[in-house]
Amino acid sequence: MAEAETKRVKTEDAPYELIYWPKMPGRGEFIRLLFEEAGVPYMDTAKQEPEAVPRVLGLVGADSKGDKNNAPVFACPALVHGDVTLSQTPNILLYLAPKLGLAPAEGNGVYQLNQIVLTILDFLSNEVHDTHHPVAVSAYYDDQKPEAKKRAKSFTQERLPKFLAYLQRVLDGEASGDGPWLHGGKLTYADLVLFQGIHGTEYAFPKTMKKMRESGKYDGVFKLFEAVKERPNISAYLASDRRAAYSEGIWRRYPELEEE
Repeated sequence: MAEAETKRVKTEDAPYELIYWPKMPGRGEFIRLLFEEAGVPYMDTAKQEPEAVPRVLGLVGADSKGDKNNAPVFACPALVHGDVTLSQTPNILLYLAPKLGLAPAEGNGVYQLNQIVLTILDFLSNEVHDTHHPVAVSAYYDDQKPEAKKRAKSFTQERLPKFLAYLQRVLDGEASGDGPWLHGGKLTYADLVLFQGIHGTEYAFPKTMKKMRESGKYDGVFKLFEAVKERPNISAYLASDRRAAYSEGIWRRYPELEEE
């Protein structure tokens, strides 16, 4: 067997290791949901106290140069799978989804799903985060409250309705297929990513999301959310101690950001 083939088999048979900060769902949660839905074992360093933080810092520290195959990681989450080390949440999702049966293994479908996933992450991860840290990630929320108030108002009153309307158009489109799913008439990793984005945003902006749900304009979006929530593996995961509570991460609840 050729050396390249030997490495491929070694990697494919290797365990998955997710490297992320402890005590928060964060961006690592999008990745966890794929493993949980697929029923595939994975090592979650966030659950391995007190080694969790040193594991992250060792990977992203200034002294880390990667190896002959892998560039150094800038920020976590990261995935280690045999001799492959990957970072960037959408990149990890794109790598995992076909392997876990949550995206086509070939053809255009994987890219069509990826464009939906990238859009979801833009809005329900990146833009939600920026509502409480609109000026500087390194600064405390209390040091940017006026700016956060303005950013949150734009997000809840303009950006969020626009985004939910787009998702509803995706669900109403022919490419969505039958059932509640975003693409191809069956559950894919895009649906899991949307579920987490909605779940976190409901935590951060409960009043706003209640209005969105009750408006009737985005019934397909919330029907999909409930369909994912009821899946046996996802339901079991949400009820388990593997699911971290929301805290100082992407999705934070500051009631003053929803005040009219």
